[in-house]
Amino acid sequence: MKTLLDFRMKRYIFYTILSLSIFSLLSHDACRSPFSEDLGEVTEKGDIVEGTGTIRYLSFEFGFYGIVANNDKYYDPINLPSAFKKDGLKVMFKAKMRKDVGNFHQWGIIVELIYIIKS
Repeated sequence: MKTLLDFRMKRYIFYTILSLSIFSLLSHDACRSPFSEDLGEVTEKGDIVEGTGTIRYLSFEFGFYGIVANNDKYYDPINLPSAFKKDGLKVMFKAKMRKDVGNFHQWGIIVELIYIIKS
């Protein structure tokens, strides 16, 4: 009887440690910032662009909002949330450049936002 209890106790301890380890790994990854370490600069890696910029309202072509990045490049987001549609708002963003999408604005590079936060 004692060996059966010892076995159950060891199994309980093993599964407890395993569960805590998995939880620790998952929660650590969830707390990471979606932005790279050098966020102060606007960087383009492949089709991903990230950095800081300013939201601007442009009144031509029926009016729309774009991002003027700190490196003076223009980005035309296709999915800018309404909470960020404020002229002059400083933001940090990460976006995917969409060369497969066209629009009639003819202003900047078309991007699909992955993350955007106020800075």
